[in-house]
Amino acid sequence: MTDVARVAARPYPFSAPDRLNLDPLYAELRRVEPLVWVRLPFGEEAWLATRYADVRMVLGDARFSRAASVGRDEPRLTPRQIEGGILSMDPPEHTRLRRLVAKAFTARRVEQLRPRTRQIADELIDAMVAAGPPVDLVEHFATPLPIQVICELLGVPFADRHQFHVWSEAIVSTTSLSPEQIHEYLDNLYGYIGELVQQRRRQPTDDLICAMVQARDEHQDRFTEQEVVQLAAGLLAAGHETTVTQLPNFAYVLLTHPDQLARLRAEPALVPTAIEELMRYVPLGVASSFARYATEDIEIGGVLVRAGEPVIGSLSSANRDETVFTDPDQLDLGRETNPHIGFGHGVHHCVGAQLARMELQVGIGALIARLPELRIAVPEPELTWKSGMIVRGLARMPVAW
Repeated sequence: MTDVARVAARPYPFSAPDRLNLDPLYAELRRVEPLVWVRLPFGEEAWLATRYADVRMVLGDARFSRAASVGRDEPRLTPRQIEGGILSMDPPEHTRLRRLVAKAFTARRVEQLRPRTRQIADELIDAMVAAGPPVDLVEHFATPLPIQVICELLGVPFADRHQFHVWSEAIVSTTSLSPEQIHEYLDNLYGYIGELVQQRRRQPTDDLICAMVQARDEHQDRFTEQEVVQLAAGLLAAGHETTVTQLPNFAYVLLTHPDQLARLRAEPALVPTAIEELMRYVPLGVASSFARYATEDIEIGGVLVRAGEPVIGSLSSANRDETVFTDPDQLDLGRETNPHIGFGHGVHHCVGAQLARMELQVGIGALIARLPELRIAVPEPELTWKSGMIVRGLARMPVAW
């Protein structure tokens, strides 16, 4: 075990995002320096773990704490600090809040939503076909599909989507919004959810927000009003932003890997396996953040991490670890052994993972089945990519068929 001097931190991210290409430096670091001292754009310096086993350890070992980030100048990609809430909690506090919503996202509950999700996807494709190509896949399919599903699950009016979709950018912005805009958008989002909470008290309905309100009112010693509002707002924002981004990302990867796309068209039963491989292959994040703090001296990959030091785990690098995945830089839609951590790991594993899986399966499956000649309608260099956000993805994706 080596007690490494904390000097000459590498700037991180290592480079500006290049479409969906993962920086080759990750592969080099996995070989020669799997735990590296880095400096993010904001906050204190930290360790970055790049190997699969080390990343899983950081995310899953109780000796690494998210709650310890509170009150620290947490290493981060954004000027603003993360505002507490469930993402800054450890068990048992984290467990208390997660239980409030976990039942809504079980595999059984999500499967009940699949027929309705298929119906929404088909209606959106019908509208695309009626309008005629070219159509922006982001605006007309990838955005409304997960928004409508999460709206119906939570009990949020779909008619308000243009408002809260704009406000939700505050959750994923690094530099796309000013600090003042982020503050304003979050206030608007929390205020909007707060009004829905009050409506549910006056007129109960059969949806997740109402269930959360009833749990709060029955157990006022267990949940605060602010916790309910922040959790519901987080579910609304996170429950659609990442899937809105991943649907066109996945479509882009398939359309730029014609051999794999042909295989999927010939074997549509491969869609669930293909979605898992795309989750592994596509690096959604521009870089990793959400540091865990060591609560005691811990060895990671032969390096001593001292108590109180922050460690960040790169999911994207872990998902390309050649000691776990055969030919990790190759897209293989039939990959049988695929223990990817695209949804995270440990207590903060994405609570909506089953919902996202189902939406991605339905969305990509519908595009494959309904539009067999789907193609990108502009030369690839003309595609526009999001910037100034913690996620990488297409801002617009004109398609034809």
